[in-house]
Amino acid sequence: MGEFEELVLVAVASLLREAYGVSVMKYLSDEAGRNVNISAIHQGLKRLEAKGLVTSYVGGATQVRGGRSKRFFQLTEVGQSTLKQIMELKIKLYNKVPDYSIKLT
Repeated sequence: MGEFEELVLVAVASLLREAYGVSVMKYLSDEAGRNVNISAIHQGLKRLEAKGLVTSYVGGATQVRGGRSKRFFQLTEVGQSTLKQIMELKIKLYNKVPDYSIKLT
């Protein structure tokens, strides 16, 4: 999985039941400083769904959206497990970096 898909997966996990295209885009902008167009977000979500890491459902239509529905995304069990493995691996690797090799000033 690439970095972008990983970021989208983290966004879906963080947003819980409020994860849809625009909210994922806003999350990545606000939390990761990544300004990504909505088409890239939709493609990333489709790829994650094709891999079985997220599932989607269509919410009810609203007047605010001109009668259009939102497609919401949530992690599958496989997605949760994958995200946990990624986090554990990164923590393990970062913990092996000697303190003297990184100066955070």
